[in-house]
Amino acid sequence: MSGKVDLKKQLAEFYNPSSKSFSIVTVPPMRFLMIDGAGNPNTSPAFKEATEALYGLSYPLKFAVRKQQGIDYGVMPLEGLWWAEDMAAYTTLDKDSWQWTLMIMQPEYVSEALVEQIRDEVARKKALPALSRVRFETYDEGLSVQIMHIGPYDAEAPTIARMHDYIMEQGYALRGKHHEIYLSDPNRTAPEKLKTILRQPVATTS
Repeated sequence: MSGKVDLKKQLAEFYNPSSKSFSIVTVPPMRFLMIDGAGNPNTSPAFKEATEALYGLSYPLKFAVRKQQGIDYGVMPLEGLWWAEDMAAYTTLDKDSWQWTLMIMQPEYVSEALVEQIRDEVARKKALPALSRVRFETYDEGLSVQIMHIGPYDAEAPTIARMHDYIMEQGYALRGKHHEIYLSDPNRTAPEKLKTILRQPVATTS
């Protein structure tokens, strides 16, 4: 296989949902570069370092796959799992109490051996404090409800509340961690035009 691969198009069910209505999907197991942290994403140095490490590994992996296998693909968007020990802190936007896992999905062409090879190469060339904490593992999210949110990150709460109501109305229960997928670059996109997928894993109650 060779040529350009559009992963977001291939996985459109999970990376391009409607912004008008909720959808119920079964997300298959996917492989991610992941890193854990805590604190306000707007001010925490750990958040910035985690993001830099994920992209600092994802792009060289892409180039290595293109060179070794002749397959070119676009680096997937940044994603985040969010929670707080006291979930009231999460719903009241007490961001200093937030905990998170940042991650970037990796296609099947990326192996664990390649990740370690590229990690070593990147470490020799760049000072990325969080690089050693990046792990490569499968995330099996399963049954979930999702929607596309268009607008500022801080305006997500009403949509999340509606999503939770929808989940209960459909007879499901909340499960796992709140999941966000950031399709827009906040440095290049007006806040009112930011596109973020909001996803919540659910469980059947029967």
